[in-house]
Amino acid sequence: MAAAEPEVMDYDVVVVGAGPAGLSAAIRLKQRNATLNVVVLEKGSEVGAHVLSGAVLDVSGLDALLPDWRERDAPVEVAVADDQFWLLGPKSGFRIPAWIMPAFMSNHGKYVVSMANLCRWLAQQAEGLGVEIFPGMSASRLVWDGDRIAGVVAGEFGLGPDGRPGPNYEPGVALRGRYVLLGEGARGSLTKQVIAHFGLSEGRSPQKFGLGLKEIWEIDPALHKPGTIVHTIGWPLGADAGGGGFAYHGEKGKVHIGLVVHLDYGNPHLSPYMEFQRFKHHPMLAKLLTGGRRTAYGARVITEGGWQSLPKLVAPGVALLGCAAGMVNVPRIKGNHNAMLSGIAAADAVEDAVAAGRRGDELTDYEAAVRNGAIGDDLRPVRNVKPVWSRWGLWAALVVGGADMWCNALFGFSPLGTLRHRKSDAAATRLANACNLIDYPKPDGTLSFDRLTNVAFSATNHDEGQPSHLRLIDPAVPISVNLPLYAEPAQRYCPAGVYEVLMEQAGPRFQVNAQNCLHCKACDIKDPSQNIVWTVPVGGGGPNYPNM
Repeated sequence: MAAAEPEVMDYDVVVVGAGPAGLSAAIRLKQRNATLNVVVLEKGSEVGAHVLSGAVLDVSGLDALLPDWRERDAPVEVAVADDQFWLLGPKSGFRIPAWIMPAFMSNHGKYVVSMANLCRWLAQQAEGLGVEIFPGMSASRLVWDGDRIAGVVAGEFGLGPDGRPGPNYEPGVALRGRYVLLGEGARGSLTKQVIAHFGLSEGRSPQKFGLGLKEIWEIDPALHKPGTIVHTIGWPLGADAGGGGFAYHGEKGKVHIGLVVHLDYGNPHLSPYMEFQRFKHHPMLAKLLTGGRRTAYGARVITEGGWQSLPKLVAPGVALLGCAAGMVNVPRIKGNHNAMLSGIAAADAVEDAVAAGRRGDELTDYEAAVRNGAIGDDLRPVRNVKPVWSRWGLWAALVVGGADMWCNALFGFSPLGTLRHRKSDAAATRLANACNLIDYPKPDGTLSFDRLTNVAFSATNHDEGQPSHLRLIDPAVPISVNLPLYAEPAQRYCPAGVYEVLMEQAGPRFQVNAQNCLHCKACDIKDPSQNIVWTVPVGGGGPNYPNM
């Protein structure tokens, strides 16, 4: 018997993802035209459940969207009071003077926030304007009308482990709209399909990513200094891996601590998770955390390609917002403001199109607004820092990348032009026998923890009866290719212990523990054989972050 067809619901605009980009777009649409029917789909169990960010917020996006956010009691309260930047060695560190860096790198006037809580607040503002928000609704398929995107299918339930409809199958709902706005965040599954189908990245540099790992700690009140933010580079990451750490003092005795590891590292023996656990044992961090307690853990990839990796942002009927396209300013470690600004710009383009009687065409005004407006002005001056770091390492990024930023700040041009990223993060992985093994210290259970213990602090859960949302294109590849050539790095790059190689009497076997998945997407990016495809699970599955 054929599977039932999904019910159809018609809207003016369908927004996928209740992050800062998607919610900003929804709010702006209703500000411009209160009669528009706007729906926002969120795969998390609630708005904010899948939102993870550092975060030090540049409020320019919030100012543009809701200038009276202070009077509305937005959860943006802890202003940056002390902005520190450190170069770490194994036992000590050197604080880099603020005057060395251009003024746009300063964090004064910014705020330490929980983006999960800010998105919950934004959702309230959106619903107050009449936006419909459906949490627990994974957008699993695109709806096509010829060669244009006309909507998405969401809320599909009851698929069996083989991916076929089971006895309790529910076909979900086809939500159709004049336009679809994709705000899925980094490496969104529908965004990936749209970019590939329409060739939106042709002629651009490969997109680059970092893996951000984060914990929230409640520390000794005597050590807590609200508004103090610390960024670090150097140790524990060596010459083989780029990235940096952070410690942000937020509200109520909480410190947001994390490490971002660039996924173009070469050594397949490296474990980003274990590098993060080592990071906390640096004397500067250990002094801060000793006597405290970890209350939350999570991980998420970050788009790092910057200006030269931005794909074309529009195709018939669809536009890419925020981190779905890659609007993070890597040196500033900020993207939430650009996500919000992109949502505003997309909404303006949609409303102009609707007012003109258009439907399903390319929102070229949105593309122009991003590239020629505040987002482009933010990304262009720093465009060469990441490629310099990837090619020549940390010191070149500090000296050459820093000089390039100063030239842009002072004279408005770069002597380097625009450097391209040379290869994808997957292609950067070297053969295991050409790299050194890394002996990581065993977690002590006080400052550092094993992965499975930490995953419990993400409140991650998936329905065990559903098919795995982590698809292997060829199930033989992990053992026949990745294990002998790369020591199967999925065992180490995954921050949740999803992938294991089990040694059994018949030989090694690749195990996928999809129940543990944090939805970070690292596997979809870093697998050297590009054999793993991350797809959305049944809606509501995944982490349930309280205040990341």
